[in-house]
Amino acid sequence: MAAITGEQTDATIAAPAESQNGAQAARATLGSLPSIYWWGAGVAAVLVVLVISLLIWGPSMEYPTTVTYVQSSDGSTSFPRSLRDVTGDAIDSGTDWLTVNGAWLFGGIKSGITYTLNYIEDGLKWLPWPAVVLALVLAGFAVGGWALMGFTAFAFLFIGFMGLWDPTIDTVALMVVAVILSVGIGLPIGVLGARNQTADRIMRPILDGMQTMPSFVYLLPGILFFGLGKPAGIFATIIYAVPPVIRLTNLGIRQVSPETVEAARSFGASPLQLLVKVQIPMALPTIMAGINQTTMMALAMVTIASMVAAGGLGDNVLRAIQKNEVGNGVIAGLAIVFMAIVIDRLTQAVARGRQEALSAGH
Repeated sequence: MAAITGEQTDATIAAPAESQNGAQAARATLGSLPSIYWWGAGVAAVLVVLVISLLIWGPSMEYPTTVTYVQSSDGSTSFPRSLRDVTGDAIDSGTDWLTVNGAWLFGGIKSGITYTLNYIEDGLKWLPWPAVVLALVLAGFAVGGWALMGFTAFAFLFIGFMGLWDPTIDTVALMVVAVILSVGIGLPIGVLGARNQTADRIMRPILDGMQTMPSFVYLLPGILFFGLGKPAGIFATIIYAVPPVIRLTNLGIRQVSPETVEAARSFGASPLQLLVKVQIPMALPTIMAGINQTTMMALAMVTIASMVAAGGLGDNVLRAIQKNEVGNGVIAGLAIVFMAIVIDRLTQAVARGRQEALSAGH
């Protein structure tokens, strides 16, 4: 066998390098072209595809969705099966399997949620309404002055005298459970996304899909796994309302000053101490903004969840729509709006107070 000389070795090593340099040069040349050239190339490609499609298939071309055929029972006829049919059947089969084999898990979750809801509802309804209204009015005065105090008093007196106190309590109980679970799920996931770039890249498209999907779609898995009732409504509410707290927890921790983080590390802070004692406290205003958005979205979804017998004020709105009772629908809708405004102002005040404390150096 002939020996390999040093020159041959150098040439062998240099060839891939020259090829890589050539590819980089080509990319640089293409990248330096004016954008008008790229637009022109794109338009030309579209025109070519348009002409070829018209010549071969003609106008009103349909997608080729048929993937298989199914024979009739007597074998005389075959029916086309589209890709949507096949995919839908696969999803249905997976859902049926999960529902049957996970019945013990979903049953336990349903029992726990139902017990918690009943406990909260009974506790709130046991309290005399004047005491509850007075507490809310004083809280409004503490965080928003006379204006919020007056509005809070008007809002909850309106709700009470319109005979909507009990449905409001039901709505509050649903919202409290949904928000607590959403925050409990969202905060750890947001922290994970802030500390792990791979996890953040995986979560972003999932959260985008959760926030853009129509809210009514979330009711389907709730019904499948929990049946009609409040647990199904809370399940749908959590899916709908959890993305803001995940996103803003992630953002808040990432926005903590690198100098502050480095200073904490230089004093020997462990990763857990850095997270609990530095990053989360400094990110708390942003996290509270996420909790505020989650609360508002939970209130909106709890109203829609009346379609799966979740109850609350949404049930009054739904009945008014079914019976074409405009007046009752407007009254129930105003009750929801008033409650949302009060909750929004109170939660914003908590975030604002924390921001002012951080600005003052506390």
